[in-house]
Amino acid sequence: MSIAGGLPQGEVFSADCPSRRLLGEVTSKWGVLVLVALKDGPMRWSGLLRRIQGVSEKMLARTLRSFEAEGLVLRDARPVVPPHVEYSLTPAGREVTERLVPLVAWTEEHAARAAAHGERSPAGSGPRP
Repeated sequence: MSIAGGLPQGEVFSADCPSRRLLGEVTSKWGVLVLVALKDGPMRWSGLLRRIQGVSEKMLARTLRSFEAEGLVLRDARPVVPPHVEYSLTPAGREVTERLVPLVAWTEEHAARAAAHGERSPAGSGPRP
């Protein structure tokens, strides 16, 4: 089996692998949240800012532009006054989001279990390589 660019699957570990950049964008802090926020349908800019608490306008714009360029998000700008722009997932965006939703669910469940058991360790106190 191969991945983008004809490299054998598993080459994502290579610095030259073209999928590495996309993997980094999709799995970034804001990337995951933007994709999952759009899973239930189109949203406007202001709706995304409200839904994804803590994201700056700069990071939201950067993430949306990147996903639009990668074909994961569609930007629909309607020629009306005031401007009306909506963002939605493309088929590829829906496909990757379907894979991210279980990861987000697991993360929320694990964080709740860890908090209930007092298992969260202070930053920097985890295992070392």
